Amino acid sequence: MPALATPPHSTRLVVVQPLRRRHCAGCRRGPVSMVVLEDGAPRCLDCADLGHLVFLPRGDTALTRRSREESTLSVVVVRFNRRKGRYERQGVLVEEAGLVRAEARCLADAEARRRRRARDARRRAAQDARFTEAFATEILRLFPGCPVDRARTIAAHASVRGSGRVGRSAAGRALSEGAVVSAVVASVRHLDTSYDRLLMSGVPRREARLRIAAGVETVLREWGWGAGIGSGGT
Repeated sequence: MPALATPPHSTRLVVVQPLRRRHCAGCRRGPVSMVVLEDGAPRCLDCADLGHLVFLPRGDTALTRRSREESTLSVVVVRFNRRKGRYERQGVLVEEAGLVRAEARCLADAEARRRRRARDARRRAAQDARFTEAFATEILRLFPGCPVDRARTIAAHASVRGSGRVGRSAAGRALSEGAVVSAVVASVRHLDTSYDRLLMSGVPRREARLRIAAGVETVLREWGWGAGIGSGGT
């Protein structure tokens, strides 16, 4: 297909980015990067009375839409894709003042979104802090001998948002006894026994848990919990 074949939607004002730079058929200037086809002949933007417009590349949908809303005159810019055999949109020509107003609107929206994200982050942080405190309180209720700082550390670790840990499960959010105990057992297993070293030395997980089960139960008893749960948790 010729580089300056008539683009689609020819009843609308369309500007073409030719594959090869062309000279204007009116003023003979060139080469020019954008042309308007009039009776098949390329004319530069100045000769087509579009020289006062500025080019806005595609990519920012909101800015493009608002620039066209703010401009009395706007023009689609296309370029022929030889591989696909069709014209593809490259952007728009809009009035500079319209683009400035559109950018201001987008910046205002961006600032509003930033403030909303900040508010949401503060709200989530407050929610997380309350939940972590409640989780720590439940740990201390079930394990009254657990050091307070340790209970808070366990609660903070188990309840990290998006972590997939037991504190973020449905049972954890409901502060079920099973979830709380599981979080405590996991902490004891990793921090108070040789479990991690056993795993690093190649001992299978199930066997490693069996080896350290008595040590886990000992710590839990010291913290005021009954025996028999050393191999549970995550």
